[in-house]
Amino acid sequence: MPSPENLPRSDSPLLSIIVPVYGVEGYVRQCLESILDPSAADLEVIAVDDRSPDNCGAILDEMAAADPRLRVRHLDRNTGLGQARNTGLDMAAGEYVWFFDSDDHATEGAVRAVLDRLAKTRPDVLLVDHERELWDGTRVPNSGGRHFREPPAPPVFTCAERPDVLRIMMAAWNKVIRREYLLGLGLRFSPGYYEDLNVTFPLLMAAGRLSLLDRVCYVYRQRRSGGITRSASRRHFDAFDQYERIFAFMDAHPGTEPFRGLMFDRVIGHALMILEREDRISRPDRREFFGRITAFSRRRRPSGHGVPGGRLKAVKYRLIDRGAYAPYRLAVTLTKVRRRAGALPRTAVRFARRGGRTGRRLAGRLYYRVQLRMPIDENLVVYAAYWYRGVACNPAAIYEKAAEMAPHLRGVWVVKPGARGPVPDGVDTVAPGTLRYLRVLARAKYLVNNVTFPNAVIKRPGQVHVMTQHGTPLKKMGLDQMDFPVGAKGLDFKAQIARADRWDFLLSSNPLSSEAWHRGFPCRYEMLEIGYPRNDRLAAATPDERARLRARLGVPEGKKAVLYAPTHREYRNGYRPMFDVDRFARELGDEYVLLLRPHYYYPAADDGQDDDRVMDVSGHPSVEDLCIASDALLTDYSSIMFDYAVLEDRPIAVLANDWETYRLTRGVNLDITAAPPGVLARTEDELIEAFRTGAPWSDTAAKARDAFRARFCPWDDGRAAERAVERIFLSGR
Repeated sequence: MPSPENLPRSDSPLLSIIVPVYGVEGYVRQCLESILDPSAADLEVIAVDDRSPDNCGAILDEMAAADPRLRVRHLDRNTGLGQARNTGLDMAAGEYVWFFDSDDHATEGAVRAVLDRLAKTRPDVLLVDHERELWDGTRVPNSGGRHFREPPAPPVFTCAERPDVLRIMMAAWNKVIRREYLLGLGLRFSPGYYEDLNVTFPLLMAAGRLSLLDRVCYVYRQRRSGGITRSASRRHFDAFDQYERIFAFMDAHPGTEPFRGLMFDRVIGHALMILEREDRISRPDRREFFGRITAFSRRRRPSGHGVPGGRLKAVKYRLIDRGAYAPYRLAVTLTKVRRRAGALPRTAVRFARRGGRTGRRLAGRLYYRVQLRMPIDENLVVYAAYWYRGVACNPAAIYEKAAEMAPHLRGVWVVKPGARGPVPDGVDTVAPGTLRYLRVLARAKYLVNNVTFPNAVIKRPGQVHVMTQHGTPLKKMGLDQMDFPVGAKGLDFKAQIARADRWDFLLSSNPLSSEAWHRGFPCRYEMLEIGYPRNDRLAAATPDERARLRARLGVPEGKKAVLYAPTHREYRNGYRPMFDVDRFARELGDEYVLLLRPHYYYPAADDGQDDDRVMDVSGHPSVEDLCIASDALLTDYSSIMFDYAVLEDRPIAVLANDWETYRLTRGVNLDITAAPPGVLARTEDELIEAFRTGAPWSDTAAKARDAFRARFCPWDDGRAAERAVERIFLSGR
């Protein structure tokens, strides 16, 4: 299969795919990768950056540099989806145009199948089938998919011959349109919500040649948050202007008369759907919206048009005609009550099960519930890290900076008995499960964690939850793990997302993290792109601090200390180094000492006694200490490499001897083998040879490290904790 470099952009491609881009940094890469089929030479892709506030613009430029078929236009101001599509249309050179939403994606082979069908049938409009992708990864077939097959369609036809095409999903993205036909009709996408209605329906009604591709080509992603038309706003009233434009088009095109009744029913059905979705029209605006439906119905209902089938639908039509909002609301409410009645037995079972729990747990829950009703302590902050394992990581850095910048705040750390490492003097701690633990969780203004608080924790109004995370996600995280069952074994994704719904702030260490967090945790938090507070120490490290730490650790003077910090592997049981540690130490000789630091999931390295060549530092509480004290890092796919790169003068070596297995079982967001932060070894022999020859300290490795640091450490300037405290605690949120 040819590579994109060998597919130069044609000046007159068969197909131009237009992708307006705004606020979708977690999805736009997948969208474009699905479109840029390496085998499709007769293609151009136009991405319109609609002044996106995130990293979309940089992602587009990166991808355009790698594929000449992708053109990028950066707009000076946000214009909205409709105008961004128009901008792309004006730039397009293709015989056909296909409008894609940038958080959706094509199925495998879809672009090739569309190009083939266009070449064979040359229609005015080609309609393609789609499926919905829910937030949990479930794929739902198009409920109107039968219109592609029943009855079997000829290669080309008109709307009059097959009017049911008007019942297919009213969207721009499931229609591939001959560009000159679209321009000849004078149709443009409108401003506001539902901007494609006044384009898509007229296109079908006026077309001389329609074609159906009975193949799922498009995946419509239904995001948990961020979809503008699935949020409460008066902008949903824009729909009525779009409806009027459709009927104005029919007024100007007499041949569309046969479609008026069907279009009227489609409009009324769509308007009622908007009204009856509780999350779209605010309660104070619902009577007015209903009134607009009535006004439209009285103005545009075709003469002699009957009431559609179905008892409830007939009732709604009559109430619309009368403008009877109160009876309409009563009819809708009664329908919902009947549907919910079936859930009562299940609810009773759940209550019965709860009644069988132990008295002690019930007493604790009762105490917690009581505390939730007590006033919030505006100056109390609860900190936690690594499932209560100690005082560490980003929360610890924020805690220390808050003591300096916001001394009015009191911090309490949740630390379980037997935590790794001593708790610093003066740090107030509470043990999980105690009454005080329940009290501070219920009454603290702020809760700061680098993993998650238990499912039972309730976020009350007025509380602020901060998720700092604890590493750059080279590996897949959150919902992205659903496609990798080995790595996702035992995970409860619904619970995971419910916990993420509590977050008010999510810290990001770099643009790669922002992309991954948006995809993996699609919730309504504010992303703080500030770098990692724990890395402030690395950015400010001095030779004196390094010398003190080496002495404290007992690193032999004059030796090069190589920190070996591998990641966890779900496909393996327990910790085992990925190479022969004894051989490594033996062959490199007395010049080196290897510091063994397994993933924090494991209690100790268990690699024998420490000696002058190998030291077990798995029990040391601070990985930042180890980074500063070492001379080089040896890792595999651990996020520690992104932190270590902040130390500008320290080499990094990556051992990737199981890369394909790890990539297929855990899933990755970055191919570290394509752009490593220094030396890359595929085998144990290559690793030993690299250190024997001093390759990690070579100019080539240094250039790779510099490029890696520029890409993945842009915000690690030593002030991340300061920015976190300022935004979270002092901004008056």
